[in-house]
Amino acid sequence: MTDILYRWPEAAKFGRRVPKEKFYEHGTVSTAVREKFINEVQRITWAYKLAEATINLPGTLTVPEVQVFTIDAKTDDVSETVLGAIDKAIPFPIIFEIVRRRAEQPEARTVAAHKQLGTGAPKISAYYSTGWQPGATERQAMPTAITLPALYAALLQPLTPITARPGEEMSDVADRLATVRKLEREVASLERKLRTEPQLNRKVELRRTLKTKQHELEQQR
Repeated sequence: MTDILYRWPEAAKFGRRVPKEKFYEHGTVSTAVREKFINEVQRITWAYKLAEATINLPGTLTVPEVQVFTIDAKTDDVSETVLGAIDKAIPFPIIFEIVRRRAEQPEARTVAAHKQLGTGAPKISAYYSTGWQPGATERQAMPTAITLPALYAALLQPLTPITARPGEEMSDVADRLATVRKLEREVASLERKLRTEPQLNRKVELRRTLKTKQHELEQQR
């Protein structure tokens, strides 16, 4: 995982503020989620549209465009519940930049989920994120790519805690990361049980299961 803020192309600048209420119009937004929008979000800006018309990279049905949204936070952060509601409402992959105010200077982080478009509702992975960085951090050029799907994969890859294997698609990376997180939870649970288990024969069994799960985890990473 790399801490990156990208220098988005000027030609792709969109800069349109989106009222929070727009996302309430979607019937799936519950009262609890609406409260999170109100309490956590100061402003949502549709900042950039990465598309063939703006950056001259051809898109596909799965990645027709990539949008960049800037969210100014009222508090220390914006929850994944809010990001998920925005992701479900916008029919394109999104890269979020969350900005929070600090006494010294603003801080920002890049966060995104892999969004797989196709028939039916988009499939959205867990969210990946950089750490917080000073807003004045020098921004890096976008990765080089010849298509929008390749650019989208290159934008996501530095955010993920695992590295794509040769020939692996980002959807495969997302699935593998979900498996890694599940195995991490199982390993942590087994370790807790092992520490508190008083019976020797049960400890031996738990230790054997833990070793198997740890091996599976190493294979997935």
